[in-house]
Parts: sequence; structure tokens; C-alpha cells
Amino acid sequence: MKISFIGSGNVAWHLSQALENAGHAVVEVFSRENRNAVALTKQLYNAKVQKDLNFANSDAAVFFLCVSDDAMEEVTRKLVLPEGSILVHTSGSKSLKDLDELVEVYSEIPQKTGVFYPLQTFSKVFHVNFEEVPICIETESEDVEKVLITLAQDISEVTYSVNSDERKVLHLAAVFACNFTNHLLGISQEILSHNNLEMKLLEPLIKETFNKALKSPKIFNVQTGPARRGDQKIINRHLLSLKETPDYQRIYQILTESIAKKN
Repeated sequence: MKISFIGSGNVAWHLSQALENAGHAVVEVFSRENRNAVALTKQLYNAKVQKDLNFANSDAAVFFLCVSDDAMEEVTRKLVLPEGSILVHTSGSKSLKDLDELVEVYSEIPQKTGVFYPLQTFSKVFHVNFEEVPICIETESEDVEKVLITLAQDISEVTYSVNSDERKVLHLAAVFACNFTNHLLGISQEILSHNNLEMKLLEPLIKETFNKALKSPKIFNVQTGPARRGDQKIINRHLLSLKETPDYQRIYQILTESIAKKN
């Protein structure tokens, strides 16, 4: 199947290569930053850089809209697609209705739409095993559903039909599980670094923490630490140590109170 990408960020970077590795052909890549489109096409077999958003003469059957939520309307307003093609977004927080409304306002021809949401964190410098990535799809068209299921199953062993409300819940939970967790690990690294200690010291602890969480039917039940024990002396000592970084002190206090309430 011939596919084009609108956007060249982290999702497009990994998804386009996964689809090509599964036998599909990425024919075009558009990016507001031309150099980013060039960089992505160099990772693909025969894709070309699309200079603008007029894809009227494209051979692609499916167009992946991999842009930020804030940029979606601006891009859709200028987008011209061939008749009969499919436009799908990859956002965790934008609904299918959001895309349909944009297409209705800005497209001169009826457009088939859908959602193709890979539930994973992506960074260009880190490899992702797409076979393990849950692909959440949504569409109101049976024909589009068949296409999206085929694409999803070609790259992943985990495919779900997820509606817009469910996807928003997933995205919220993912922010806690991934984004906030990564930020907390960054704080840990910074605290160690400022005291000439290596992050490597925490690696076994981090691995065991995630291992227990993933194996526990109720993750709160395997909580440990001073907040879980109600050890106020240690908590006060930690808060005092964070007096020079009030933001971190506030995060520590909020999390400590939340843990204590779960006891």
C-alpha cells in the first residue's frame, strides 16, 4: 500500500519505517521544516520530500497526519488530498470528530477519516519494537476499518478498536505512566549529579520497581518507602534537603500526601 506522511516528528519517524519494513511504500513526506522531511526520507526506500500540502496528484492511498494537536487545524486548512484517499491522525487526545469537523470545513471533496494511535513513547535516537506496541484504531467506515486493521496488524501483534473517549483516558493514564515517571527519574538523576553520584546506582532499584508494578494486579499494594510507612522523620529530612529547589520540594510533598492517603 502507498502511504504519505504529513509531519516528520518522532511518531512519523518510527511509524513510517515500521510500515516500510512491513512491505508498504512511503511515497511522500511533508514537514513545515524542510530539513526534517529530508532527514526522514533518507531513512526510507524511495520517499520524496513533498514541498507543500497539495497532494492532489499523489499516488498514496493513506495519509498519516502526524502533527501536534495545535497544528492540526492549520495543516488541515491547507491540505489537498486525492479523491477517495484516507486521512488518519495519530493523536491520543484529539477525537475522530475533531478531524471530521476540520475536513468538513476545509476539504472541497468528501474525505474518509480515521485514527491510528500507537500507544508508545517515541524518540528518534531509540529503537522501538513495533510488534509490542498497541495500535488503537477508530473510524466510522467499514472500508477504512479494514485498511487500518491491515496496516496495524502488519506492524504490531496488538491491535485494539478504541473510541475517542477511551483513547483520551488511555492518553491521560499514559501521561502519568510515562511522562511524569520520566520527569521524576530526571529529578532523581539531577539530585545525584549535584552530589557527584552516578545514576547507575539506582538502575537495579528502577528495574525492580517496574518489574513489580507490571506483575502486580494492584500496583498500590506494592508501594514502599517512608510515605507508605508514615515515617515523618525521614520525610521532614528529605523536605529540608530540597529547600533550595522549592519545585521539587512541592512535588515531593504532593506525592507523599497522595501515597499516605492510599494506605
